[in-house]
Amino acid sequence: MTARSLRADELLASFSSTYAEARDKFHEAARSRGLGVTRYMHPTATGAEGEELSVDVALLGDPHARSLLVVLSGMHGVEGFCGSGCQIALLRDETVLAAVERGGVAVLLYHAVNPYGFSHLRRTNEDNVDLNRNFRDFSRPQPPGTAYAEVHSIVMPPTWPPDSENNAALLACVAKHGESRLQAMVSSGQCDFPDGLFYGGRAPAWSNTTLRQALREFGGQRERLGWIDIHTGLGPWGHGEKIHSGPDDPAMIARARAWFGNDVTSFYDGSSTSAEITGVSFHAPLDACPHAQYTGIGLEFGTQPFNDVFQALRADQWLANHPSEGAAMRPAIARAMRAAFHDGSHAWKGMVHGQARVAVLQAIHALR
Repeated sequence: MTARSLRADELLASFSSTYAEARDKFHEAARSRGLGVTRYMHPTATGAEGEELSVDVALLGDPHARSLLVVLSGMHGVEGFCGSGCQIALLRDETVLAAVERGGVAVLLYHAVNPYGFSHLRRTNEDNVDLNRNFRDFSRPQPPGTAYAEVHSIVMPPTWPPDSENNAALLACVAKHGESRLQAMVSSGQCDFPDGLFYGGRAPAWSNTTLRQALREFGGQRERLGWIDIHTGLGPWGHGEKIHSGPDDPAMIARARAWFGNDVTSFYDGSSTSAEITGVSFHAPLDACPHAQYTGIGLEFGTQPFNDVFQALRADQWLANHPSEGAAMRPAIARAMRAAFHDGSHAWKGMVHGQARVAVLQAIHALR
């Protein structure tokens, strides 16, 4: 069969409107390639429609290859619509599959790191944990989130929509600190306020331990490991910012730029739209595959202006803190969350898929 890229209708059909639909499409696409799917069932949580929740993993290419590329979706739940669509499209793409075969590499498609948030249209998991702040050494006391503590009562108002007093307090906060500093104070990750934003938790979450288990199973003996973690919600509309995902290691950052291009950014030097964050997922492959040379990026696709995304997050967290009081607002808040982290337009889907596909092909080439 001659290798070819996807038609537009095939690409659009790779995206889904619910978590359950996305999981079914992922299984179908893997089966169509003769691939088995490893399932990690969530032991306690259920989906928005009462469905079972799972992480689902498919391995492309030589299972014994020295090099492994890991492509993840749904670290932040509701962001999974984008990553899942890209993963399913990759499974249907003859050109990508041929590149995997020629390169002699393996590609692990890790579907829905956070299935609870994916199904419930939340960025956090079943315990309100932001998983990309949860990969910490919990054997040690966590440093107090003094910066977040200063703004918690402002970003988490007692009523929604916020009253004029809260709006004034937030504006004063922006005036005092500036938007970039306020973003860092709120989003860097905190472990003191379970009812707050960007909560890192107080123990490893199920999704954290499951990812580590899968990496040991599929990547423990590899010599080189590539990492593409697909996210949404920051930056210009449709643009995929390639953010170094790893420690502040100059050699590792240089290698990421050699793989993916000189436009790879880093929150360590301030070149990224993301503030510097703690408890990031890259600790999982570094810990689980200590002998592999690691190179990784987060691929962050823009959706809406930052303030709109921030307001959607505030509303969603307020609803989680006041489920009875906010019942009437639940549908509108859910719609706002979906829009903040997934643009349903054909143009946006085409843009994110194209950029994700290029990044995957670049990584396969580098891992040969």
